Amino acid sequence: CKDTHFWDEDAILSNIQSILNHYMGEPPTSFKYKGRTYTPQSFLKNVAKLVPGDYVDFMSLMQKPYWEQAEYKVPDNWWRSADYYNVSLEAFMNGIKNAIKNGYSISIGGDVSESGYHPFKDIAVVPSYDIPSEYIDENARQLRFSNGSTTDDHAIHLIGYKETDKGWWFLIKDSGSGARNGTFPGYYFYHEDYVKLKMMTYTLHKDAVADILEKF
Repeated sequence: CKDTHFWDEDAILSNIQSILNHYMGEPPTSFKYKGRTYTPQSFLKNVAKLVPGDYVDFMSLMQKPYWEQAEYKVPDNWWRSADYYNVSLEAFMNGIKNAIKNGYSISIGGDVSESGYHPFKDIAVVPSYDIPSEYIDENARQLRFSNGSTTDDHAIHLIGYKETDKGWWFLIKDSGSGARNGTFPGYYFYHEDYVKLKMMTYTLHKDAVADILEKF
């Protein structure tokens, strides 16, 4: 449509919707769950009870000032949201650790196409031939994002953790097909170095990071 200089949003959306309905079927207006009938909106309100406005997004990139809200410049942020809270890497990691220790799960997103990503072994690590653990800092993180070697591939669900003498391991619930190749179908274990270097953003309930939000 851009190439032909045609832009009629109603016509474009209507055409896309007709294609999706043809190949995937029309989305249901209601459905049954545990013997009761719901619409998507009534399920959100009465069962899931999620309030979208209660959730906040964080990133940690040196290309924008810390402790300000900024745009996360990746293709998936196609609506150009500038609501991401940009924090130091230390605050970024502390937010994850404190939230999961206090019983909050977290939606995280970043790069899952790395050589240290092993679907058949259910783990994601940063290999020493990439960068040693002690050198993973804000500069290493920003360099990889700026030169495109860190990409925004996938969103996943961080639901648990374990502290060991070799650092933290995070339990990840993953909807991707690759997560079903290992011993624990649907799950990964991410080392904290991998999260620190390769996970670019996360979304969680505002109550989990109230102390960080107070600084804005």
